[in-house]
Amino acid sequence: MNLSPSSEASPTDHTRWFTDEVHPHDAQLKAYLRGSFPAVRDVDDIAQESYLRVWKARAVHPIQSAKAFLFQVARNLALNLVERERASPVQAIGDLVALPVLNDEPDAASTVGRNEKLRLLVDALVELPPRCREITVLRKLEGVPQREVARRLRISERTVEEQVSRGVKRCEAYLRSHGVQSCYDT
Repeated sequence: MNLSPSSEASPTDHTRWFTDEVHPHDAQLKAYLRGSFPAVRDVDDIAQESYLRVWKARAVHPIQSAKAFLFQVARNLALNLVERERASPVQAIGDLVALPVLNDEPDAASTVGRNEKLRLLVDALVELPPRCREITVLRKLEGVPQREVARRLRISERTVEEQVSRGVKRCEAYLRSHGVQSCYDT
């Protein structure tokens, strides 16, 4: 199977690549994270962020070994998290009365809903034409400034603006057609 992104590859090829080459390592990845980084409390969050970063990276350049790249990304994320927590293990709380009594973390249904919306967003991005997807990912997911996108891709800023607008509209339409009214609601 060709692991490099191609302007000729169909959106289903990208989804198939992710499904065949990346996602099958989910259980092994989580077991690795739990065993190697016992201080990491939410292994699922590290795994999800790793998947997103692998998806974004593949949109920009080829990935020779999906498993190796996935594990390296997850390892780096876990190391960064452990380092941040080590640097500031205790959070200072000024006013104890202001603390919420109830847990504000999302429940299981909210988490499942959020994950489903994320999957649908990935599917919507896959459906975009390759150039539109590349520009939309750079601007909206990676936060690259419009001028920088134009410079990198050797196109006008106006073209970047138009492609991002088209990409966002198509993604919104795709999400609406799959029952998602707002990405902000849980």
